[in-house]
Amino acid sequence: MTISLEQTISKMNHMKFLGMAASLPERLNNSSHHDLSHEEFITLLIDDEWVCRENKKLKRRIKNAKFKITATLDAIDYGFKRGLQKSKIMDLSTLNWVQHHQNVIITGPTGVGKSFIAQALAHHACQRGLTSFYIRLSLLLDQLLIERAQGTFARYLMKLKKHDVLIIDDWGLSTLKEQESQDLLEIIEDRYELKSTIITTQLPIKHWHEFIQNATIADAICDRLVHNSFKIELKGESIRKIKGEKEKNEETTKNDVRP
Repeated sequence: MTISLEQTISKMNHMKFLGMAASLPERLNNSSHHDLSHEEFITLLIDDEWVCRENKKLKRRIKNAKFKITATLDAIDYGFKRGLQKSKIMDLSTLNWVQHHQNVIITGPTGVGKSFIAQALAHHACQRGLTSFYIRLSLLLDQLLIERAQGTFARYLMKLKKHDVLIIDDWGLSTLKEQESQDLLEIIEDRYELKSTIITTQLPIKHWHEFIQNATIADAICDRLVHNSFKIELKGESIRKIKGEKEKNEETTKNDVRP
């Protein structure tokens, strides 16, 4: 009985060998593959399937991370004067800090790229097979209230605990209430020496006690976050403002040279 190529591809799709099903016709029609042994040809098909599945896993990790923007390490601009050292980013790109369950704290004024750098590091972790999750602190605190009201608070904390890299963005914009401080400590405590956390904030670390308010809880949070962290201290003007002024000037120049 002769089995057609269409039947073979149909069976591959049915068995979810989607990468092999997509590449088989192309490889059969590739003249450079005609001299390959059966073993070599099958190896190429298996590689195609593996790459396909890995790409799907990566897309799923990035989707589940809930990133606010698409940020990558390659897209970080070192041309702006903001005190960002490329060598430090390259060191962090090894992800040794994740393997050793250390944290990253990125401080600086608004608009200098704190969130972009944080998400670029977490995106890089996704590319390396790790899980990440992004959330602004205000939304995290709101979600914790909802989870507590629904009786799913413990389950939500367990979910946060599982992420290899957790980004808490916009840390310290407003002082915390007593319950919020306690909830935040629970999250940090659950992840301490088990997972890595990235904090982005306009608030200098020396003022964190004022933000957290409860001195005992502030000591506990800082002890678990700050003393086990890599620190990136940014400065300078807002990049958005600089880019906006540059675009405005370019548009003005363009209009001036029109006949």
